[in-house]
Order: sequence, then C-alpha cells, then structure tokens
Amino acid sequence: MSTKTTIARVGDFAGQAVTLEGWLYNKRSSGKIQFLQVRDGTGFIQCVAVKSEVGEEVFAACDALSQESSLRVTGLVRADDRAPGGYELTVQHVEAIQISHEYPITHKEHGVDFLMEHRHLWLRVPRQRALLRIRAEVERAVADFLDGNGFTRVDPPALTPSSCEDTTELFQTQYFDQEAYLTQSGQMYMEAAAMALGKVYSAGPAFRAEKSKTRRHLIEFWMIEPEMAFVEHEENLKIQEQFVSHIVKHVLNHCENELHTLGRDIQALSRVEAPFPRMSYDEAIDWLQKHDFDIQWGDDFGSPHETALANQFDRPLFIERYPTAIKAFYMQPDPNRPEVVLCADMLAPEGYGEIIGGSQRIHDYALLKQRFEEHKLPEDTYAWYLDLRKYGSVPHSGFGLGLERTIAWICGIEHIREAIAFPRTLYRLYP
Repeated sequence: MSTKTTIARVGDFAGQAVTLEGWLYNKRSSGKIQFLQVRDGTGFIQCVAVKSEVGEEVFAACDALSQESSLRVTGLVRADDRAPGGYELTVQHVEAIQISHEYPITHKEHGVDFLMEHRHLWLRVPRQRALLRIRAEVERAVADFLDGNGFTRVDPPALTPSSCEDTTELFQTQYFDQEAYLTQSGQMYMEAAAMALGKVYSAGPAFRAEKSKTRRHLIEFWMIEPEMAFVEHEENLKIQEQFVSHIVKHVLNHCENELHTLGRDIQALSRVEAPFPRMSYDEAIDWLQKHDFDIQWGDDFGSPHETALANQFDRPLFIERYPTAIKAFYMQPDPNRPEVVLCADMLAPEGYGEIIGGSQRIHDYALLKQRFEEHKLPEDTYAWYLDLRKYGSVPHSGFGLGLERTIAWICGIEHIREAIAFPRTLYRLYP
C-alpha cells in the first residue's frame, strides 16, 4: 500500500511508497530508462522508470505520456542530493488520467504576445508558479503585519458614484438609472471606517483608465490601503517603512526556492530594513537639476526622475512634501508652508518606481470644503465625505501600496504583467 501525498511533503516518506497526482512537465529517455519530471502545484520531482523493474506495460504507459498529461504515479521515495528538492521517485506504477495532445507552450522560446494569449497555460511553468507563490506570501505578510498591529480589515465597494482623485480617468458604467464608476481607490471609504474602528485597511482590486503601456502600469491592479485615526505624517511614514520591511523579510524567510527560480539577488533584498532614507521634494528637484535633468519646481516626477533618485540608495526612498498643486485635493497642507502638503511617495530601488503613496488627510471642514470649490467637485456627491469632518473629526493619515509593483520589485522581474495571474493591460482583456 502507498500513501497519497504531495511533492512538497515527499521528504516525510523517504524509503516508503507514495502516490503523487500531477502533470508531466517534461520527459527524457535513454531507451531503457525514462525520466519523468512531474509537477503537482506544490513542487517538481523527477520520477525514474526503469524498464527491467516496472515491466513492459508500465514502461509503455510512461512512454505514452506527453507534455502536460495528467497522471497518477506510485513509487519509492529516494533521497538524492542532486535532485532539485532533494528527493526522487523510483517508479512502480503509472496511470494516465488524461493524455494531452499538442500542448501549445513547448520547451522553447515563445514571444510575449503568444504567452499572454495563452496565459491560462503559461501559469504552469516554474517561473510563473514561483511568482504566484511569492504573491501569495506577500499577501499573507500584509495581513500578518496589519492584523497583528491592531488594524481591522474593511472591504470598500467596487462601484462608486464619484472619483477619489479627480485627475484620474475612470471606467464608467450604468448603475440602473444613474452613472457609476469602477473604483480607483477605497481610500475615502477607509477614512469613514477609521472613524469607527481607529485603524483599518482594505485589500482589493482598483481600476484606472489611463492609456499607459509602460512596464509599471496595469489597468486592473490590487491596492492595500490602510487608514489610521489620530496618526499624523511622521508616524505614517514610520508605519510604512516597518510594513514594507516586514513584507520583504517574510518573503526572504518563506520563498527561498521561488526567489532562486527567478534568479533574484537575495543580498539586495536583505538590505531592505527600516529606517528608509528621505528627501524632500525641494531636495529632489535640486538633486535632479544638478544632474542635468530638465525639471522645475512644481513639475511632477516621471519614471526617469524616480529611477535616478532611488538608485542612490540600497533600500526604498521617501520623497516627501510635494507641491499642493500637483497632489490630491484631500491632502493636509504643511502648517508651516501651505504650498506643500504632508505627503510622501515611497520609491523602490532598482528602477521600480513608486510602490506607496500616502499622506496626512485634511481634517478641517472649512479647508476641505474650500478644496472642493477649488477643484470644482460636486458637493452633493461628496456630502458624506464632508460629514466625516463635521462629526468628531481628528487628524488622520493613510497610504496605498500597489501590490503588483511591490511584487515586481521583490521578484526582480522586468514587467509588472507577470505579478498577477491574469493581467489587464491597455490592449489585453483576454483570457
């Protein structure tokens, strides 16, 4: 009798017979021996079938298996230091569940468009599996940190009657007899929740109809958005750097094999510890001008600016106190210098750009109402948001972490599209 188990747990059964269920990733043969590389979602293992030991019928069953055929294989677990996971399986029996014919993604180079068209199958290769496993651990680290530090998760709506940041294009839809929009951020709803629960966060998809096709942008992406009552700018930044340090450390501790599969520089990640360096917007502009960038005070930063600034450091960089005119209407002005706001962007090193944007929020009713008028925002649409400043308003702060950008940086991948299972980009909605 054999024990049914997974590849990740075969080490618990060294010297014993086990049954694995999975798919054939690859196969090679020397005539009298077949080497089956099998995957089951938890890992990969080599299964060795010797013709003289398994007999003609089992050997023929192995021979009939094609790439991505599903199968059930029984054999003895054998320790082998040369094997990727430290173990191999000496085959005793093989049962084909379904034979795959003409699997489209072969073990050769394919173009990006072809792979994206077959994204539902591309997920099966070791690199994509590693990325999705790391994504899952990043999400686990997010919840561990926030849940462990007194935050309550609250889920905001995906359909909203208005924009959170009026400068961003929205996806419009019809909500029965009125217009609605796919959310670009749950921030405003999190502010309301923070007034009830103190410290809250949301984790979910957001949508931005920006016609951008850079390696840093997705149309649908996931945001982690904490909001905190009685927290001001300085404390907000400290929480952010502790948060990101925790996420990176968690991935280093739980995803060693996956990072190795991706060829990630572990040493670069191991240096990501709080505190993070900081520059004011003024200092950043001065540095860029001294390094021959054509930029003036009041301009926003583009990718080349962010990359140059962040590449000075071996861990994320805060740029704080941006001009009021280029930031969102709800950000709190610096009381000592109202032409800038109490905000910060966290820029990842190695050219990955902004992974967090955050600020202290305006808590004064009159000032927020003034901002509505300056930005020509309809007060009736935002009446509920103004209410938060009428009934027990307090200083409060929050931030949004872009999940895919964070994963792309941690994994060291070139394009953000691989940081999510089914990316939505400017020209791709399928599959």
